[in-house]
Amino acid sequence: MNNLRVLSIQEAKDIRGSYKGSQIIFVTGVTGQDGSHMVDYLLKNTNAIIFGGVRRLSVTNYKNIAHIKNDRFYLVNFDLTDAHSISLIVEKLQPHYFINFASQSFVGSSWDLARQTWQTNCTAVLDILEAIRTFMPQCRFYNAGSSEEFGDVVYSPQDEKHPLRPRSPYGASKAAARMLVKVYRESYKMFAIQGWLFNHEGTRRGEEFVTRKISKGVARIKKALNSKIDIKTIELGNINAKRDWSDAEDFVHGVWLMLNNAEPKEYVLSSGVTYTIAEFVETAFEIAEIPGIWIGEDEHAKFVSKDGVELVKINPMYYRPAEVELLLGDSNLVRRELKWSPKTTFYELVSKMVRRDTCEDE
Repeated sequence: MNNLRVLSIQEAKDIRGSYKGSQIIFVTGVTGQDGSHMVDYLLKNTNAIIFGGVRRLSVTNYKNIAHIKNDRFYLVNFDLTDAHSISLIVEKLQPHYFINFASQSFVGSSWDLARQTWQTNCTAVLDILEAIRTFMPQCRFYNAGSSEEFGDVVYSPQDEKHPLRPRSPYGASKAAARMLVKVYRESYKMFAIQGWLFNHEGTRRGEEFVTRKISKGVARIKKALNSKIDIKTIELGNINAKRDWSDAEDFVHGVWLMLNNAEPKEYVLSSGVTYTIAEFVETAFEIAEIPGIWIGEDEHAKFVSKDGVELVKINPMYYRPAEVELLLGDSNLVRRELKWSPKTTFYELVSKMVRRDTCEDE
């Protein structure tokens, strides 16, 4: 059977029925970065049957899961913004774990798509919690949280006790979802948690995100320079924002540890080190063997090659209405209690992204 064929919920139920006694895991967002890495991790480290929820679209994009050839993984028709769809999935599949990585996850777009962001990131979480409470109360639920919930930070590094002070519709939607998860956990004794995931990137990150925009842009510039053709300058917004970056593949392991903890408890996942976006740019060009330097300040800042070629410039269009200048995670609690720690360094992460995009651009 082609595991990338999208099943109806009834077809998925029939398949689920043939795996009596097996652990069933339902994962949303499987075509995205985190969800696809989660599926890879589960197939490698468990014997569970995994169902991935995908929306029915006219044009599909299964690039992040195209490599999966495993008869324990199935796609099923699912819409996170449809409460009926959510209820049917939980009722028919009776999952032991429900891992929600689907969201409107691009912070920059959340001002333009504020209602959709709220519906996808918050209202949908309420519908999932209600479905689990009604049809499968023993199901363990994980919802992906974000460091953007901390927003206008009051101290650094940010730990699990830091107040929620979001600065974007995206951050607000994740903060509200966290409160819903807490209410259901405490009211109905459900195993429901929402970990704080600080910035995590990788080769499957969407190209609209700044890190992938940089790595793809560097790859294109390297190709152009090698071919001696005109380059397309990379345009960025606030290059002074500081972020705590890790590899997405390290984070899915942390999520699984949280889900299998003795008690439902929420943790910060982070590297504990910050770099500016400007430093990400410098590192990416260094890895591509294109030496350069920043010149100018603020909106006039540019990253130029040793020959004076403009490689990166600032476009105020990419500034956020309210900027989060610093995010730095304190993950000491999860390191101590669950023995989790990131394995990939910042340099290794940037290198992996640039080298993959360079190969794809050749």
